Amino acid sequence: MAAVYADGFADALIGVGHQFNTQLAVYDWDKCVMILIERDKMSYEEAVEFMDFNVSGAWVGKNTPVFVKVQ
Repeated sequence: MAAVYADGFADALIGVGHQFNTQLAVYDWDKCVMILIERDKMSYEEAVEFMDFNVSGAWVGKNTPVFVKVQ
């Protein structure tokens, strides 16, 4: 089954992960937040809340993308 990609976050895509026979799109969480700040003119706090609730917090099935916070 093909990976599901998050609309509007292509610049934050860091690769495709594999879990058993499932492909998962993998994104840099911080880059996604920066996209929201720059593209949508959100404050940092607004972008984090939006990211947590509407993007990384969304379930779209077993191919739901993964959002990684790089340490």
